[in-house]
Amino acid sequence: MPVWKKYSLNVSEAAEYYGIGEKRLRQIAGENEGADFILEVGSHIRFKRKLFEDYLDTASTV
Repeated sequence: MPVWKKYSLNVSEAAEYYGIGEKRLRQIAGENEGADFILEVGSHIRFKRKLFEDYLDTASTV
């Protein structure tokens, strides 16, 4: 399935799709614990694609 059709992306998929480093994505997830765009599956972090795009649209810096 193409990445742009997936509901959620793991850290490595999100890094490739958004052009943001994996370390920075993990930092964003840590800073925004409990945010709507983060989905935690056990100890794994996933980003809800559409909601994370909305977050990035409103962010002034990443």
